[in-house]
Amino acid sequence: MSAISIDSVSKTYAGSAAPSVDGMSLDVEDGDFLCLLGPSGCGKSTTLRMIAGLEQPTAGRISIGDRIVDDAARGQHVAAERRGLGFVFQSYALWPHLTVRENIAFGLTMQKVAAKERRIRVDHALETLAIAAYAERHPGELSGGQQQRVAIARTLAARPAVMLLDEPLSNLDARLRLEMRAEFQRIHRETGTTMVFVTHDQWEAMTLATRIVVMDAGRVQQVGPPLEIYSDPANRFVAEFMGSPPLNVVEGDGNGAAARAMAAWRGAEGAAAIGVRPEALRFADVPSPGAFATPVTIEALLPTGGSWIVEATDGERRLFGTSTAVPAVREGERVTAWAEERDVLRFATDGSRADRLVAA
Repeated sequence: MSAISIDSVSKTYAGSAAPSVDGMSLDVEDGDFLCLLGPSGCGKSTTLRMIAGLEQPTAGRISIGDRIVDDAARGQHVAAERRGLGFVFQSYALWPHLTVRENIAFGLTMQKVAAKERRIRVDHALETLAIAAYAERHPGELSGGQQQRVAIARTLAARPAVMLLDEPLSNLDARLRLEMRAEFQRIHRETGTTMVFVTHDQWEAMTLATRIVVMDAGRVQQVGPPLEIYSDPANRFVAEFMGSPPLNVVEGDGNGAAARAMAAWRGAEGAAAIGVRPEALRFADVPSPGAFATPVTIEALLPTGGSWIVEATDGERRLFGTSTAVPAVREGERVTAWAEERDVLRFATDGSRADRLVAA
């Protein structure tokens, strides 16, 4: 049985012409670390808030385990505090006058958990999050990362079947975000708790999730494991949203050298546009037979520490390549940029995958 089942759920706010969430159907399996990913305004936080019971769907049904918690057609709605879920907010929402131990115990006290059991759970949460040394400190004496650990410990102590996390790392600096990603992975591995995590950061989703849900304009665009989402995107939106530097896209009706090369390339038959990931774009070698190839001028070589970004132009658009080795090209040099046919994504006019249509 799914931990959470979302069946044809929509949410339209008063005064809004378009729904924030539009006909969403999704199953979250027990033990999933599911990331809702997409640009601002795509409906991911609204979806999480409906699961939590903080928002009511306009249409559709939500179940948690074998219990229906929302059924818009029947006017059924179970309040957030009766859903048995844990929620970690973007802000830490800690009581400043309480110690770390008291903050973690607060929810258990409200639930009238016995003192002995409460102490056992709090001690376990402190150890799990590696914050036992700070148990008697107040939030104002902690760093941002330590405060976030307290917020997570408070949720874990309640032993929810499902944890909902709404961009919990967005207020942290880059180093702390990296540390907390590893922390979330460890917590998920050790507790097996089902987690639903909202983020607009693709790298957070790629490194944390067992499955990613990519959303746009209130609709699910693709659901799958991170590497599948990246290497086999369902459509042009997903392909362009995932990746940094972004996907190189060549339009068939363009005027640059790449567009002319696309028109002459037999591999682009039936496609309105093609896309090549930066790591698949090569500049120094002789193109393989059947590869997509276009003349370009090298504009810049950008070191990033562990890798290089190669920026080139075909006269109309900029193309980006990446390499872990020092590029064998120079700024201002005219070279051939190319990619193996298997590495080229093909898109139809409506943004769907033209290569999938041909294969079907």
